[in-house]
Amino acid sequence: MSNTTLDLKGLLCPLPVVKIAQAIKAVNVGDVVEAMATDPGVLADIPAWARSSGNELVSMEKGRDKVIRFMVRRIK
Repeated sequence: MSNTTLDLKGLLCPLPVVKIAQAIKAVNVGDVVEAMATDPGVLADIPAWARSSGNELVSMEKGRDKVIRFMVRRIK
């Protein structure tokens, strides 16, 4: 489903947002970037970034392993 996967585990704010923003610019409109992060800040930061950047947060879930997995689709 995803076209690009990022491992952002261990990175702290604002690096996960910076990395996803860079990755989304590198894919085609309609493509999905999947990422895994451990910083709980992404639970608020990624949805806010997706809204402000005009991209779609497809899914976000926190696993038992404390890893937060999320997928963002490039809209424009």
